[in-house]
Amino acid sequence: QVQLVESGGGLVQPGGSLRLSCAASGSIFSIYSMAWYRQAPEKQREWVASIITSTGTTTYADSVKGRFSISRDNAKITAYLQMNSLEPENTGVYYCDYNGGTRSYWSLGTQVTVSS
Repeated sequence: QVQLVESGGGLVQPGGSLRLSCAASGSIFSIYSMAWYRQAPEKQREWVASIITSTGTTTYADSVKGRFSISRDNAKITAYLQMNSLEPENTGVYYCDYNGGTRSYWSLGTQVTVSS
């Protein structure tokens, strides 16, 4: 069974930084891309960033461009999200998604709270 396990979430003050990790375990192959999503309370899940595993090409939502950075370690089958200059608006549950072409794998989510 494939599982995506996140770490790095927590409480941080405005202007601070966090790095999220999403590590895959189990039988997983041919991952085309990895992505991060955020869901704020009582709001729809929103896309944050994505990366193509083979090339390292990245794409970001306008709201986080210049502050967030997505990366990956293909050997470890792990995705990362470096979040800098955090704002209260960035608060939410963050999910990682591995696109395997035929299907996607999702994490259970980790809470990120930006508050003073």
